[in-house]
Amino acid sequence: MYELQVEGMTCGGCARSVTRSVQSVDSNARVDVDLAAKKVRIDSQASLDAVKSAISEAGYPVTASAAV
Repeated sequence: MYELQVEGMTCGGCARSVTRSVQSVDSNARVDVDLAAKKVRIDSQASLDAVKSAISEAGYPVTASAAV
């Protein structure tokens, strides 16, 4: 389980884009986006670096991350 601080998310479309980017790395990943807190909780078998890279490539900077 990872918790990331992700900037630039403002709407449901952003949440879907972030979710799709994570699921492009791990199709079975569970993604929970909290737009107000700018946090994304991810349950995935993919590495933290792969998840962060996918979100960044989708245009959303990851400013902090932690495995929880």
